[in-house]
Amino acid sequence: MTVIPTHGRPAAGPARRRPRPRLTAWLFLAPLLVYLVAFYAYPLVRNVELSLRDYTLRSFVQGDAPFTGLENYRQVLDDPTFLPAARNTLVFTLVSILLQYGIGLALAIFFHQNFRLAATLRALFLVPWLLPLIVSASTWSWMLNSETGVVNSALGAFGLPAIDWLTSPDWSLTAVTLANVWIGIPFNLVILHSGLQNIPTELYEAAALDGAGGWQRFRLITLPLLRPVSAITLLLGLVYTLKVFDLIWITTRGGPGDSSTTLATWSYDLGFGSLTPHFGPGAAVGNLLILLALAFGLAHIRAQRRQQA
Repeated sequence: MTVIPTHGRPAAGPARRRPRPRLTAWLFLAPLLVYLVAFYAYPLVRNVELSLRDYTLRSFVQGDAPFTGLENYRQVLDDPTFLPAARNTLVFTLVSILLQYGIGLALAIFFHQNFRLAATLRALFLVPWLLPLIVSASTWSWMLNSETGVVNSALGAFGLPAIDWLTSPDWSLTAVTLANVWIGIPFNLVILHSGLQNIPTELYEAAALDGAGGWQRFRLITLPLLRPVSAITLLLGLVYTLKVFDLIWITTRGGPGDSSTTLATWSYDLGFGSLTPHFGPGAAVGNLLILLALAFGLAHIRAQRRQQA
């Protein structure tokens, strides 16, 4: 009998089973899914559950709070603080995102010229964005101090009267809005500058040869081609500004009175601002903010689909 040499190869055994591609994909997705469930889905469900029950400190620990349905929402809507807080949230959000976008777009166009030191100056403009929010809020609180703040000192140098930025009901909302605009400008600058870099320079050159001026090139080329980037920038700015809490709480704590109270600060104040917390109404206000952000997000998606159709 002739023996066929195997040249050192091991005898053939059962074939190895390769892992299924679908199973491998789920294994890679598992850490992300665990993160989303633990830090997004569960807190959201828990917040909805809080808003539908009458929680006290005792029932919060023992978990036997009675079910009240939409009573917390009715209580929030009937509260005299709701209308001032909603109005302040609207003014604070709209003024912030409009000024952040306008100034950010102007700076993005300015730095798009690629002059000497443009990269260095653009990096310096990122400092407010990189600082921890508590540092920025504390700095603005010191700068706007009625007696020792540098802003009033500068006004006095020009012969202007001092302003009670943080303690006057007429100026507190303006003060926190200015601080928030300063913090948000770098984000708009970075996103809009990246959008400008994707616009072909040949379009500007052709428009210039056709006799189009600077304003015409901006209106007919820059704005239309920057529209997708502008839409997502405004949406992100809107969602972020709706939930701003740290800045307002550190500088004015929502006061004096309700003059700078927003829905975000009111929600915190209801839930944690006193020795007798109102967890249900506080969670209800937070859910109203979530619904607002969700509504704007869905409106953005619908507008994008219409534009692509």
